[in-house]
Amino acid sequence: MSLLERAWAALAAVPGAEWAAVLLALGYLLLAIRQNSWCWACAVTSAVLYAVLFARGGLIMQALLQVYYIALAVYGWCAWRGTGGAGPLPVRRWPLRWHMTAWLVVALVAAINGALLAGAGEPALVRYADALIAWASVLTSWLVARKVLENWLYWIVIDTGAAALYVAQGFNATAVLFLLYAALAVRGYASWRRDYVATGAARA
Repeated sequence: MSLLERAWAALAAVPGAEWAAVLLALGYLLLAIRQNSWCWACAVTSAVLYAVLFARGGLIMQALLQVYYIALAVYGWCAWRGTGGAGPLPVRRWPLRWHMTAWLVVALVAAINGALLAGAGEPALVRYADALIAWASVLTSWLVARKVLENWLYWIVIDTGAAALYVAQGFNATAVLFLLYAALAVRGYASWRRDYVATGAARA
């Protein structure tokens, strides 16, 4: 069997629930790039499906991450639409020291989390990768909700790493999705940066 045939067979074996989660997650990303608040509705539905799939597949931190995504999606919906009297969020940037502090915290928490997962039966490499990707995603998803421009640069790295993890755990369609995510993150950065520059020019 050729490599192409093996790849096709692997994708053909993907369950319908995973394909549904993939399409909804893709819808979330495409809408997020356009700064459309309906992206959060797609995020909630996709996260519910993935919570079940990842729990069954043994990716504990990825399953728990979906619960966080659901809560963050509610917050993101309110923040992006200016609920509560505040206007809609503009694209913004963080100072370098904030980024450095945030990623130091992520690294420390992921190291502790990976060690604690030792009792869950995951291989060492898988559990540390699972924890690091999960906590990095927690931070970067928050940056999306707050419309911090640099989130897209982080997603390029996170999504590529996540794709490798998902292939190792048999989530082939999801791995393809995350490689597509990484590519679309480049577009997301360019789109949000244009908006950031235009907003800055308007303020000036």
